[in-house]
Amino acid sequence: MIFLQLAILLVFIFLGARMSGIGLGVMGMLGLLVFLFVFGMQPADPPIEVMLIIMSVVTAAAALQAAGGMDYLVDVAGKILRSKPQQITFLGPIVTYFFTLFAGTAHISYSILPIIAEVAIKARIRPERALSMSVTAAHMGITSSPVSAASAALLTVLAASGVKLADILMICIPSTLIGVIVGILFVLKRGKELSNDPEFLERMKDPEFARKLEGDQQEAKITLKPGAIKSVIIFAAAVLAVVLLGSFPALLPGFSEVAGFQPGFAVNAAGQVQMPSMIMMIMLGATGLIILFANTTASQVTKASLFSSAGQATIAVFGVVWMSGTFMEHNYEAIKTTLGDIVTNYPWLFALALFTLSILLFSQAATTKALMPLGLSLGMAPAYLVGIFPAVNGHFFVPGYPTLLAAIQFDRTGTTKIGKYVLNHSFMLPGIVTTLASVIAGLILQSILL
Repeated sequence: MIFLQLAILLVFIFLGARMSGIGLGVMGMLGLLVFLFVFGMQPADPPIEVMLIIMSVVTAAAALQAAGGMDYLVDVAGKILRSKPQQITFLGPIVTYFFTLFAGTAHISYSILPIIAEVAIKARIRPERALSMSVTAAHMGITSSPVSAASAALLTVLAASGVKLADILMICIPSTLIGVIVGILFVLKRGKELSNDPEFLERMKDPEFARKLEGDQQEAKITLKPGAIKSVIIFAAAVLAVVLLGSFPALLPGFSEVAGFQPGFAVNAAGQVQMPSMIMMIMLGATGLIILFANTTASQVTKASLFSSAGQATIAVFGVVWMSGTFMEHNYEAIKTTLGDIVTNYPWLFALALFTLSILLFSQAATTKALMPLGLSLGMAPAYLVGIFPAVNGHFFVPGYPTLLAAIQFDRTGTTKIGKYVLNHSFMLPGIVTTLASVIAGLILQSILL
């Protein structure tokens, strides 16, 4: 019976992944209804914390966008990238990584990728190298960001085991950065130079294409909104507050001495405010400060493109994680019996399981929330789970993720592409190399530091 249920789970995940957007969420709900009425499964608890964190963080990022802070950051990125065009294969991924780490969302890369493509073309460097690694670096930045939903999801799973946000960042920032550098070195000379690339040379035979490519394209002047810099300062202060409170739990407010104290969603049994709830408060509080002091309005925030992406991500995580969690809880004993000995003897297989599920779910946060509790219940050390956390970045495998498609569109030379056999695309090998290097580095670091 469990194999039939697993097959149904995978079918609904597959259908949702093909739909994209809210597809995973609505298909997940259909799958949950099948589990409920056909198999009589008791529904698990929905992933409320992860959903609310996604809404809070991305709403703050949308406020940053509405106030012009994103434009300011992109302007800074553009100046860095154009300062050393011959180093674009290094600078593009590194800048994208740190900007994603700061913002907590890979959506910021949409504004940086066209700059990377243009700089590479003007320098006559194969754009595929910088673009493929920049997209990969953006994904890695999610698993090293203190305000990403994925990091918050991992913290919610491991907090009861004594893991703090500082522990996660201490391992994941250096490990993913090492992985990105290894990936950059891998693509440094990958593919033919533009002057020898047959597809590019064929395109250059078109006079109109050559004229546009050779044209003296002026750097676009960005007119910053009055509150742009203020919004960046407020957002940065919020990120710093999350890091400090997550790293030093003693700073969190406590209510255990208050008469009539009762634990709940926001406060644990020890009377301390839980970090996931604090992240929600801080990021939505930052949104309020940006609206008050950075010359923007609540309506402009809701009209920002990032705000709609928050709704899509929340629904996607809501449905697919609720369905997966229900399947896991219903079949917990069978899964534990089957996988317990295997994972004990070959713990690296759990990293492979994370990678495989992330290919299907297209979400680091959803993958983390769905599988990390299982790893903990199978007796895997929390430090080990932190070390393999970058393995949730497998959504480059099937070339359907928006950042991959955007990079392909921005490369006018045609070097960044999906191959004839679909899986032989520009991001496959850089993604595998970077993820593998990040996981290995994470395992080494956790054995030393945790």
